[in-house]
Amino acid sequence: MKRGSHILPVMESFYSIQGEGYHSGKPAFFVRLAGCNVKCTWCDVKESWSIYANQFVKIEEIVEKINRHSTDLVIITGGEPFYHDLGPLTSMLKENNKLVHVETSGTEKYSGEFDWICLSPKRFKKPLEEYYDMANELKVIVYQDSDFRWAERISSKVKKDAVRILQPEWSVEKRINPKILSYIKLNPNWRISLQTHKYLKVD
Repeated sequence: MKRGSHILPVMESFYSIQGEGYHSGKPAFFVRLAGCNVKCTWCDVKESWSIYANQFVKIEEIVEKINRHSTDLVIITGGEPFYHDLGPLTSMLKENNKLVHVETSGTEKYSGEFDWICLSPKRFKKPLEEYYDMANELKVIVYQDSDFRWAERISSKVKKDAVRILQPEWSVEKRINPKILSYIKLNPNWRISLQTHKYLKVD
């Protein structure tokens, strides 16, 4: 397919702040693609799992919308972004001098060109091995005590200089936050991430 006619299913796109992870607090334009093969039970955007015909948008239109805003940072998320070929979109974004980040479970084949890869793996659907070497950031969602042990197993596979982040699952954050704080005091190679956009009540 020619790049000029390439389309992707966009569930939503919006200008906001990055609310979590290493780049928390930065203004960014988000492109949330529809389609997911992981389907976490505690996912807070279950609407992104399915793909509908009316969601498909030309990549030129996506980039045009992004260029209306002042940020140079674009975050592609989902769903599972790599459910799709991201090469044409990221190529056009780089031509427009954008910094391009992606948030992924790492379960689908990599495509595209990114300045930052946040790998957020899930226990019930392990990432492809290639993502361990590529990840700039490892973000593990903590729902229960056993997630700490699993986080360490995954941590041993990523690069030494990858940022290691523990993030409470939102529905249990009051119970889990004290445990994460205690854990990172004993294991200072980790840091905590909170979903600040939810506290601030922003999109």
